[in-house]
Amino acid sequence: MEWLSCIRRSIEFIEEHLTDDISVQDVARRSFVSPYYLQKGFSAITGYGIGEYLRNRRLYEAALELKNDDIKVIDVALRYGYDTPESFTKAFARFHGFNPSQVKQRSSQIRKFLPLKLRITIQGGNDMNYTIAPMFPFKLIGFERVFSNETSYEEIPKYWDEICEKYAANVYAGNEPANPYEKALADNCIGEYGVCIDDLDDGKFRYLIAGKYTGGEVPEGMTLYEFPRGNWAVFDCYGPIPEALQNMNTKIFREWLPGNPDYELSGNANVEWYDCINGEKTDMDYHSAIWIPVRKKEK
Repeated sequence: MEWLSCIRRSIEFIEEHLTDDISVQDVARRSFVSPYYLQKGFSAITGYGIGEYLRNRRLYEAALELKNDDIKVIDVALRYGYDTPESFTKAFARFHGFNPSQVKQRSSQIRKFLPLKLRITIQGGNDMNYTIAPMFPFKLIGFERVFSNETSYEEIPKYWDEICEKYAANVYAGNEPANPYEKALADNCIGEYGVCIDDLDDGKFRYLIAGKYTGGEVPEGMTLYEFPRGNWAVFDCYGPIPEALQNMNTKIFREWLPGNPDYELSGNANVEWYDCINGEKTDMDYHSAIWIPVRKKEK
């Protein structure tokens, strides 16, 4: 699959269905890629989440209809997917800066949001610091929570803080584990990995704060996840967390993946690796990595 073609197909599908009830899953099916990876790639390349892009396009087109046609606000609201005039008015005012009833008087102030046209110049993608590493099957254990694609960059760091405070503080202070969760954390080095698993609907995915499973008790509510044997693209990253990893993730989808002549995405999960031995996550040279499952393209 050619990644830029995938994003273009996504935009075309959205434009064809602006007034239909569509989801990220519908766009992903049309583009032949998982919703999780589509969201990441779409955001990295265009600067917008899929939901944000769809919402902005609808609000712009709605303003044009209200400007040019003798049509009721409620009819436009329903046409573009809003259940009530109130919810439409709130979204419209937030986007354009005035209410739908004021469109004809303030038409020159309508905020333009035209269909995106991709003109991407790929720079440095194949020179990024990565290796292709074959890996045997491995099993992880961790704490799991579901996140939205559009808010994950903000919410996942908070989840790390929550888990560290709740289960890791006592162990990190040098004390013996006080409960099965602290024991699992200590025995399996939970915190070495962060895992994104795309097997949900509605623009959401599972995220694990995890470690390599060494056997033993799996406390209630914790999750085991096994990766099959396969090839991984491993991108080393240096800098404070989470900014360094988030920036690397954007570079992967903006520079490395588009037009890559050799590799394409495989599977529905990827891994963040953290150095749990050397340095602090706030250090300017802190070492982490992103692992993405890949396969060789057919020639």
